[in-house]
Amino acid sequence: MSSQTRNPALWISRIFETWIDPFRPRENLQPPPTIWAFLWHYVSQAKGPYLLVMVTGGLVALFEALFFFYMGRLVDILDSGMSGQGWPGLIARHGPELAAMLGVVIVGRFIVPAFNALVEEQTIGRGFVSMVRWQAYGYVSQQSMRFFSDDFSGRLVTKVSQVSGSLNDFVAGVLQVFWFMLIYTGTTIFLFAQLDWRMVVLILVWITVFALLAWYFVPRMRQRAADNAEAASNLNGRVTDSFSNIQTIRLFGTADDNDRYVRDGFERFLFSSTRLSRMVTGARASLGLLSAVMVTAFGVLSIHLWAEGAISVGAVAFALSLILRLNMMLGRLMGQLNGLMRHFGIIQNAMETVAQPIEITDAPDAAPLKVTDAAIRFEDVRFHYGRTRSVIENVSLDIAPGEKIGLVGHSGAGKSTLVNLLLRFYDLESGRILIDGQDIAKVTQESLRASIGVVTQDTALLNRSIADNILFGKPDASLDEMVAAARQAEAHDFIMELADHRGRKGYKAQVGERGVKLSGGQRQRIAIARAILKNAPILVLDEATSALDSEVEAAIQSQLGRLMEGKTVIAIAHRLSTIAAMDRLVILDRGRIVEQGTHAQLLALDGRYAQLWTRQSGGFIGAEADGETV
Repeated sequence: MSSQTRNPALWISRIFETWIDPFRPRENLQPPPTIWAFLWHYVSQAKGPYLLVMVTGGLVALFEALFFFYMGRLVDILDSGMSGQGWPGLIARHGPELAAMLGVVIVGRFIVPAFNALVEEQTIGRGFVSMVRWQAYGYVSQQSMRFFSDDFSGRLVTKVSQVSGSLNDFVAGVLQVFWFMLIYTGTTIFLFAQLDWRMVVLILVWITVFALLAWYFVPRMRQRAADNAEAASNLNGRVTDSFSNIQTIRLFGTADDNDRYVRDGFERFLFSSTRLSRMVTGARASLGLLSAVMVTAFGVLSIHLWAEGAISVGAVAFALSLILRLNMMLGRLMGQLNGLMRHFGIIQNAMETVAQPIEITDAPDAAPLKVTDAAIRFEDVRFHYGRTRSVIENVSLDIAPGEKIGLVGHSGAGKSTLVNLLLRFYDLESGRILIDGQDIAKVTQESLRASIGVVTQDTALLNRSIADNILFGKPDASLDEMVAAARQAEAHDFIMELADHRGRKGYKAQVGERGVKLSGGQRQRIAIARAILKNAPILVLDEATSALDSEVEAAIQSQLGRLMEGKTVIAIAHRLSTIAAMDRLVILDRGRIVEQGTHAQLLALDGRYAQLWTRQSGGFIGAEADGETV
């Protein structure tokens, strides 16, 4: 017999814990860009749990009101002069009513709240919140490179992380507070109607004034809460940016300069917090005044009705207890409005980012790319990053199967942009890019990038183990294949000497955020090992050896030569000597192809390439006078 079978509590918990599968596939992950539709996009996936929360929450409110009603009845029973008869007399005359009171206490104070807690904590708090966070992450992770380059990574993380908790806290708060208040107030009005109509009128006045106060304060609090959430996420982005670039700050900046940048974010956050807190204070003070007036009025009315003989002592006790409880809950409601509006503001703020349409998407009929020869064709390609002039202007280029070309040009000529377009990190404004005759805009992005191996000059590794980083090139590779790739990249020896702060060694050692625990040359060799392991038919080398010292570069060049065998290769290098032996060199200038040919042909042409070759110092291309970059 399993432990769950032996333990009924564990078995019941398991039922509620597995009600929502956080990783259940959903075809459409894009949430709507309007706030209520955005909320329903996620809440609709948990209709059953939230409906049960409404039912149990409503029952809790109903039993809460009945509890005070029976407390008044108990006072009347005890005041009826039966103390001499003791328990036998009470049970004989009021047994059924006393049993009903006991049932209200047990069901209302234990059974219903227990089920309410199971759903709220173990179904919604565990499964629903995780589901929202997973789906928000899954959708945002599909966004284009432009999306990520235009925002703070820390700000994006904050929004994705906060939206799930705030969404649940807001919906749960509405159900717990407003739904509870609706049921409790309705029951209270019904019970007061049994006593005297004037009590009903007074409580309706109270609720009306409270609603007017909420109508005034809530929209203003919501807007200020949204502003506060934006300021908070911006502040987190600035702090994350500072921590992520701490070495650059210490090398080139000053602590005071960076502190001023972060402090500006703090001051904006404090300003928005001040505006929000002032509005909340005004709301709470207004509610306090209303509460003082209405509690006093109910006390006076109850005593007046008792003095007239219209109600009993028990009814006075019941009425005052119910009103004090109602007053406490209205106070709690206005107090929680602060939290609810903060959560609403966070949701609204996160929605503006999370619900953005994905810029780069697969065509509806997109098929996997089938690479047979790895021929590449750029047809009249134009692209400008949203600028007034194009970065790539009407470029046409045919790369034959297995051909190795080098892209040459000053910074800003469009070399890396051309590669980014081939990888479909951006969509073209006009023209086409074909691989073996297939338009890359009409194939799946995953199959496209699976067919292209890339080593860039700015290698950033994942904060995982060395093995995890290399295996990204081929997740199902064997240990022997991974080590062989590392050896080809001249990385195996230094990997075996690595150890992280937790004592993990070799391929199990963690590399730190963006690979900061490794040198630039070590990161580059890991990236080369990853590309070797991937063994894609198309290879892009964007300054692949720029971070390597001369000795290691010389050792790895022969390995890169073997890696390039049988592949179509596009290489970018400022050090012309590293690409001079390519089959063809393509010279770019201001987004246009100005020359093509072999190294010898271009030198004989005595054109732009020959000038670059002559002007380069130590094998590097110098920067143009205007310092233009992309």
